[in-house]
Amino acid sequence: MRALIQRVARANVSTTDGLESSVERGLLIFLGVENNDTQDDAVWLAGKIVSLRVFNDDKGVMNRSVIEIGGQIMVISQFTLQARIKKGNRPSYVDAAPPEISVPLYQFFIKQLELNSEKEIATGVFGASMQVELVNDGPVTIWMDSKQKH
Repeated sequence: MRALIQRVARANVSTTDGLESSVERGLLIFLGVENNDTQDDAVWLAGKIVSLRVFNDDKGVMNRSVIEIGGQIMVISQFTLQARIKKGNRPSYVDAAPPEISVPLYQFFIKQLELNSEKEIATGVFGASMQVELVNDGPVTIWMDSKQKH
């Protein structure tokens, strides 16, 4: 399971139906589910993300988590995070999990974030064409892969 995490001042996601959700200060997480991911990957990743100390304390040092600052969280499904680009110029998505695997794990990941943060999690629409707007605060962008826990 791969996540691209951005500290945001604000973010919103829209589809052709209009605005789906928005958040103010917090984290925007793009999530890609791989074929061999499990609920253990989702539990580890959600726990690690809500504990990341990427928000400034009173001294301007990144020393506070999204929970500590009372921030909001948004999760957007993004299978392209599983792209293979070793050969040629066209990305391959053979490692991206099909919907019968990815949808339940995506939903489970969101539930884990809700349990860990005790907050409702904003989301996009799984599998939809979405337009995501964000103001990256810092900028702070972190890449995590549940298969590389170092």
